[in-house]
Amino acid sequence: MTVIESLGRGLLGLLLLLCAGWGALALYYAGPGQASLRYALVLGLCLVTVLTLLAQCLPAWHGARWWAVGGFAALFAGLLFWYFGLQPSNDRDWRAEVAVLPFATVDGNFVTVHNIRNFQYRSELDFTPAYEERRFDLNQLEGVDVVTTYWMGPHIAHVFLSFAFADDQHLAFSIETRTEKGEGYSTLKGFFRQYELFYTVADERDVIRVRTNFRKDPPEDVYVYRVKASPEASRRLFMEYIRQINELKERPAFYNSLTTNCTTNMWVNARINPSSLPFSWKVLASGHVPEFLYEQGRLETGGLSLADLQAQAHVNPRAQAADMAADFSRRIRAPQPMPTAVPSAKP
Repeated sequence: MTVIESLGRGLLGLLLLLCAGWGALALYYAGPGQASLRYALVLGLCLVTVLTLLAQCLPAWHGARWWAVGGFAALFAGLLFWYFGLQPSNDRDWRAEVAVLPFATVDGNFVTVHNIRNFQYRSELDFTPAYEERRFDLNQLEGVDVVTTYWMGPHIAHVFLSFAFADDQHLAFSIETRTEKGEGYSTLKGFFRQYELFYTVADERDVIRVRTNFRKDPPEDVYVYRVKASPEASRRLFMEYIRQINELKERPAFYNSLTTNCTTNMWVNARINPSSLPFSWKVLASGHVPEFLYEQGRLETGGLSLADLQAQAHVNPRAQAADMAADFSRRIRAPQPMPTAVPSAKP
């Protein structure tokens, strides 16, 4: 066997293993609801893969190796046909937090947003659902804030936007998974069409306060940064979010842990503006989004260093003090005095 033949068989073997690995995970997470049937399908795929690999390696099976590859390819094509035939739905037994879809109606410069979430929380899981309808004048859109919330170290964060209107009105859009009752979140499941995409449209006393005041296991740290954007860019971005929530109401879509998550969707939505940011690894490592925006000159900094800006942006103590106050949004943004350096004593 020549070196080229050996390399070719090695690459083919690697491709077979990659396809089989993806297929096994797809069957495990998205296959039939009956666990025993799922396991049997995964086992069957593994068996076919092993036989196909043996046909490439054993001299006695040499004549059947391309038949084996062809059989595996046909099986994998059927697997792809099944997988991409899975359809998202708006009709499931949803958890209460994501049970009601938001939508909006547009009348010139006025946008009426329906089903704005504003739950009354007693704890993270004990709450009274409440939804509101509000009318916004696009001429009174004053800015956009990016909100980051951390619970597992500095590299991963949930990131969402909040739009600021006159008279301290704020409307937050948080891109999340739409999960069913009794269903938890798994990053791996999120790769395999197991969650629908959901835009939580909420009052900040809901979507920020539940994170700062009620989530304890693990606790979350929330930061609010003002984005540097023109009124026209802010308006286009707001209307893109409005378009997205209306589209999801009519045509549900799947969430994906890598390609359709809170930060990648936010980056895609921002491309509605011609001056949108280039893609960066810091979009995927979502905890670094504020750093990326700071480096690109897209945050209102007040001349502060990134470390000082982060200290100013941390809202947990102010949110806990504001609690249910009507001016919650104003209070969490109240500027905090920066610590002054103590001059060193003269020798």
